[in-house]
Amino acid sequence: MKRILVCEDEEAIRDFVVINLKRSGYNVVDVSNGEDALKAFDESNGGFDIAILDIMMPGIDGFEVCKQLRKKSNTIGIIMLTAKTQEMDKVRGLMLGADDYIAKPFSPSELVARVDAIHRRVNMSNSSPKNTESIKSGPFEFNKKSRMLTKNGEIIELTQVEYQLMDLFLSNPDVALERAQILNKIWSKDYFGDIKIVDVNIRRLRMKIEDNPSLPTFIQTVWGYGYKWGIKN
Repeated sequence: MKRILVCEDEEAIRDFVVINLKRSGYNVVDVSNGEDALKAFDESNGGFDIAILDIMMPGIDGFEVCKQLRKKSNTIGIIMLTAKTQEMDKVRGLMLGADDYIAKPFSPSELVARVDAIHRRVNMSNSSPKNTESIKSGPFEFNKKSRMLTKNGEIIELTQVEYQLMDLFLSNPDVALERAQILNKIWSKDYFGDIKIVDVNIRRLRMKIEDNPSLPTFIQTVWGYGYKWGIKN
């Protein structure tokens, strides 16, 4: 299934997005406001791979829709449509659980490339891995088959990006991973956006797994380079 929910209140932009996604083989459901987006998601029983959400909308804005969709599903890919100058909006969307953002104006090729990349990642995350053994590291146990992370026996809910980041770190304990290396591995080499997306997602993941996110001990910063998992398995 390649089903996408598009929520954009400007008709011209919405039509542009829908036409180009349909040309690329996606089944698109489009709505003009946040209320209808949440309704469409519920009526589909979560049957969307990706949601594309404009931030600035009357009524329920894109941030709230993103927050509600992420509560309903950890696996749906979420892309925020932002204005080019709204840096804080990009960060806020990612911290609420979005996977990516596209700054307006954007080209058809950029739109499709971003959607294709997230669709591949969603499918990869939902497929059964060959290695189904659990990885244990300190207080954590990471089960690839069930896609479950526990800390001291308590389940930590992960988005599909967070799941892939944990997989990368736990598969490379005590190895310094360069930001560009993380970006290429999780977001692909063809990613159009800013490398800052790595830092924002690391910050979000730290808030879930660290005892004190301000003084992280598990995902350690390698200054001027990237990050490493600080516990040897």
